[in-house]
Amino acid sequence: MSSLCHRICYRWSLLRITGLVLPSKQETKVLPIASYSLQSRSRFDIYRCLLTEKLWRLKSSNWSSSAADSPPSEKDGSAWFTESSILLNTNQNHGEAEPSNLAIDVQPVVLDGAPPHSPFEEISEEEALRIEAHPPLPPTSFTLRDYVDQSETLTKLVLLGVDLSKLEGRPNVANMLLRLDFDRDVKERLLFLKDVGVDDHLLGAFLTRNPFILTEDMENLQMRVQYLQSKKFNKGAISRMVSRAPYLLNFSVERLDNRLGFYQKELGLNMQKTRDLVTRFPKLLTGSLEPVKENLKVCRIELGFRENEIQHMVTSVPKLLLASKKKVTRLFDYLHNTMGIPHHLITKFPQVFNTKFLRIKDRHLFLEHLGRAQYDPTQPNYISLDKLVVTPDCVFCVEIAKGTLLDFESFQKTL
Repeated sequence: MSSLCHRICYRWSLLRITGLVLPSKQETKVLPIASYSLQSRSRFDIYRCLLTEKLWRLKSSNWSSSAADSPPSEKDGSAWFTESSILLNTNQNHGEAEPSNLAIDVQPVVLDGAPPHSPFEEISEEEALRIEAHPPLPPTSFTLRDYVDQSETLTKLVLLGVDLSKLEGRPNVANMLLRLDFDRDVKERLLFLKDVGVDDHLLGAFLTRNPFILTEDMENLQMRVQYLQSKKFNKGAISRMVSRAPYLLNFSVERLDNRLGFYQKELGLNMQKTRDLVTRFPKLLTGSLEPVKENLKVCRIELGFRENEIQHMVTSVPKLLLASKKKVTRLFDYLHNTMGIPHHLITKFPQVFNTKFLRIKDRHLFLEHLGRAQYDPTQPNYISLDKLVVTPDCVFCVEIAKGTLLDFESFQKTL
């Protein structure tokens, strides 16, 4: 006990010499330690004094190491005093401990980052010249031209040959293109199209007609190509179909399968002829089925063709299935009822439905004027439909009409 008293007196003498300031929580008045009487203080106050001395020594060593000559401010002393009070309160909750066993954990001080520069901060002229300022993008615009210089995606699409003027007028296409990232959304799909067989010089026209393929899931695109391969379409056929019908790969596998089944059933074709039909005219897979159904009904009911004749005509000229009903009926009426050509001769040359009506009419009237309108293969001077339609005017006038081009042009003026 006597040794403890001696130790306390010794530490009190040190505190009296240093004149340490201990502001309390309620007071901010500076009070020297020497003004306190040892006899009037409790044991708790003694512990606090001992702890404060340790804190003082620790801070003194820190100040000396950082070459700071000024003593701690009143604010610093308050912070250390608060920490010592917390430690003492913790010790009181768990029972009183000897002052020699008190330990202090000193945490490293974490400095905040430098504050951001103020927009009103003055800078030098050299710093101002180094600042790169880009013109702001317009919030709204009627053309994609205003965004090309600021968008990597639009810039590279233009270099590929995409016609943005045709895309900006289509609903929702312009906003979709501005949201795309070239490396994330466009690059992989361009490589996929090249693997399918779309030529480099056709990529721009392809994306101009179908920009929505850039938002299609890659897994779905690969599944559709695998489906076509499973139906025995070779690589050349798939390349031709995708290039000529850009929306083909936007169709689901189920829809493609339904389309192939429809043509095979309605036309009575085997699988090989069905493949040839859609390969030659892939729009049959992407277009609407309503005109196809209507034209088939017209050929069967109104025009009177038999099933085998319809099958031969559509496999020879697949475009006939999507042709205008008005054009088909007008041409057939003139060929069959005016020129007197029977069904079987029209079936042998179905390309006549791709010809302009006035071309057939002008040539027939000229032949009739010359007395050479003979379309019966059993009669002399027979003129077939292919010669009537395909040959150019100069050949038609000399070899078929046995006249001159000037005569034909003069006759056309009288019509």
